[in-house]
Parts: sequence; C-alpha cells; structure tokens
Amino acid sequence: MKSRDAILGAIKHQEIRPVPYTLGFEGDVADRLDGHYGGKEWRKRIQTYFAGTAVVDGMKKEPMEQEGRHRDLYGTIWRMDRRPFHLEKPGLAKPSFDNYDWPAPERFFADHKRITEARKQCRANKEEHFVMAGLGWGLFETSWGIRGFENVLMDVAAEPDFFEELLDRITEQFLAYVDFTCRSLPEIDAIMFGDDWGDQRGVIVGPDRWRKFFKPRWAKIYSRVHDCGKLIISHCCGSVVDIMDDIIEIGLDVLESVQPEARGMNPYALKKRWGDKITFWGCLGSQSTIPFGTPEEIRREVQKLCREMGAGGGYILAPAKALQPETPTANAVAVVEAFTNQ
Repeated sequence: MKSRDAILGAIKHQEIRPVPYTLGFEGDVADRLDGHYGGKEWRKRIQTYFAGTAVVDGMKKEPMEQEGRHRDLYGTIWRMDRRPFHLEKPGLAKPSFDNYDWPAPERFFADHKRITEARKQCRANKEEHFVMAGLGWGLFETSWGIRGFENVLMDVAAEPDFFEELLDRITEQFLAYVDFTCRSLPEIDAIMFGDDWGDQRGVIVGPDRWRKFFKPRWAKIYSRVHDCGKLIISHCCGSVVDIMDDIIEIGLDVLESVQPEARGMNPYALKKRWGDKITFWGCLGSQSTIPFGTPEEIRREVQKLCREMGAGGGYILAPAKALQPETPTANAVAVVEAFTNQ
C-alpha cells in the first residue's frame, strides 16, 4: 500500500496495518542513533508517509541589527537565538488599532519562484505521499504573537471587544491564506494548522471563552478548507478534552500531538469516546514514556497503541513531540525498532 493510501485510509477510519506513523528527531538524537547503528542506513527503515509544503508564511520574520533578534510583519520582535525562541517585544503594545499598520495577507504569500517550487514538490509527491500544506500558527498563537501572551490573556477578560476585532482581522488573514494555498497548490490533500489551545491542565482561556471567541472563527476557516475539497489537520498541545465535542462539530479531521500526560488526554479514553468521529495523530508520551520509560516499556506501549488506537482506523502513530535531546539513546533505539517492526 502506498503511503498516501495508508494515511487516507486511516483518516477514513479504515483499519490499516501496519499502522502509519511519523517519527522525528531533535538535537543530537539522530546523530547518536547513527553511532548506535554504525552509520545512517537505519534512516532508510523509516517510512515517509507525509510530504509537507507551504506557500504562506504567517510567521515571516526579518533579522534585525541586534544579534539574535528578528522582527515579524506585525512588528513583534522575537529572540531567535535561544531554545525555545521567544517573544521579546509585542508589535501591538496596547489594546487599540489606532495608528497601527495592519499587514495585508498578501505580504505573507510566497513569491512566484517559491510557488513554482512548491507546485513541483506537490506533483512529485502526489502519487506516493499524503501532501499537506502548513499555515503555521493559528488564531490564538497569532493573537499573542501580536499582543504578547500576558496581554492577550488580559484582553480576553478585560478587553473582549478589542480581542474580537483582533481575532476577526486574523480570521480574514487565514481565509485569504486558505484560498491562496488551495488555488496555488490544487494537488494537496490537507491543510495543517497549529494552535496550542491547551496547557497541561486544560484550555488556556477556558472552554467557555474558547467557544465564544475561537469556535465560530475556526468553524468559518474549517468550512472554507472543506469547501476547497481538502482535509483539516491541526496541531494542538495540552489538554483539549473539554472542547473535543466542539472541534469535532466544526469539522476538524485530524488532531495532532495528543499529549497523554495532559489532563483528560489518555489516548485510549479518547479513542473510546470519540474514535469514530476524528483521527488522532500522536499519543506516545514525550514527557513520560519516551524519556523515562525502559526500552521494554516503550515497546509495550507502542504495541498497545497500534493494537488499540489502530483498531478501526482513525489513528496515526507518533510521539507527541519529535524525540527530544534528553531522550536516552537506548530509548530512541526502542522507539525506532518498535515503529518500524510492527
């Protein structure tokens, strides 16, 4: 079975064996695996199911004279030479658009050369791989990228009219991004968004405010994607169990990350309650099993995920995060072996 067919089958809730997967590495993990295996041949064992591309960069930044600093099109200054990179000065310091130069969506579009390259990538990968176009950060993360994280949390509570206008402006940006992406890359299978609605405890702004501010706007964006004939994938960290019914209602096809350590995000409980309505992508604990489990515990958990989450489809196997630098080499080996020897 081709990789694309396996992913499409899983999303259509067909039981696919072996379970399709993704596996990434950060820091020196891949290099240490090279040392363990005595070369890079092991990398060929990892099957590539997805191909990614983009013709919109909603996080476009330009370097500044100060070392490590970059400024984005909203005027926000970012410190990019640290891990993780972080916001240093918001572009919109006060809850007002007076004298603020809101960037047109076209400023985030790729140029003709990049579009041509992306089209070639799509056509080259279309038959074998599931092709998705990324749009970067979503409504919540873009909002705090403009205002600053603490400011946005205060806006939600104290400046709701301003915050709604901010979200309306960002929503219009995203509708333009979707239209431009689907027009430029008609071969893609899906559009992938990223918006961390949750932390370990629950929805950051609370489920009720999420429903008020974000749900109707994401519904509009998701509807536009489906109208273009594309599937919707969204990355989201943390606990979103309180809004699972909502994100399914507005049309999310695939929820990616699924951190099992977060409240209410036990993947087997999620599968039992919602597994016939949405596809889960992730579920192997990057804060627990991978760094702190034994190799045997890792192998057993991967087997269980494949057996139980993969039953009836609707599942793509992955660590909740790419293997992090703190992953012991033996544990990284166990993940690779368990994924590739299903």
